[in-house]
Amino acid sequence: MNSIRTSSSLSGVTRRHHRQPTRRNQRGVALVVALVLLVVITLVGLAAVRGTFMQQKMASNQFDRELAFQSAEAAMRAATARIASDPGDIARNCTAGGVVCPGNPFNDSNLPAGKIITVTPGTGVGQFEAGSLVSQPQYVVENMGSWYDPTSDTGYNQSANSHNYGAQGTSSTVQYYRVTARSGDPAVVGDRAVVTLQAMIKQG
Repeated sequence: MNSIRTSSSLSGVTRRHHRQPTRRNQRGVALVVALVLLVVITLVGLAAVRGTFMQQKMASNQFDRELAFQSAEAAMRAATARIASDPGDIARNCTAGGVVCPGNPFNDSNLPAGKIITVTPGTGVGQFEAGSLVSQPQYVVENMGSWYDPTSDTGYNQSANSHNYGAQGTSSTVQYYRVTARSGDPAVVGDRAVVTLQAMIKQG
């Protein structure tokens, strides 16, 4: 009899260990899952907002640079039109002895005073609207000397570089000027975009 009772009590203990989880335990797991999903959704939302802000900054910077590029182009057109009629705009003759002309004259401390020409909006050639600019564009003109004109007649059976080999064709020479234009003075513009353009202008 005793052995039978013991077996019965052990089986009862075994049954109690295999009971299903209670509803309270199930509710706790659902809460944890919901919190994890909420955190994931929040992180995804923050990443999307950050990406949107970054795209807005990129678009704003690109728009600002395009305005600066147009300002520099306007200064380049104004300088090209004024070279022949306003020789006083020429900062220096780069072919003269002892004259050094760096690549960017705006950064040259030896540039003669008053030779950075500021273009007034709405006046002269290459007009533009003042409201669309960050600041007034500027330019510097430098005389690069006389060089052979590649568009002129070089003579029969000769090329533009025949003079390098002793040939005397009928090529004419023209005056070349280097124009360096920028969208505005960095000291005035501040943290806005500044575009610098440079071109060789042929006159004559």
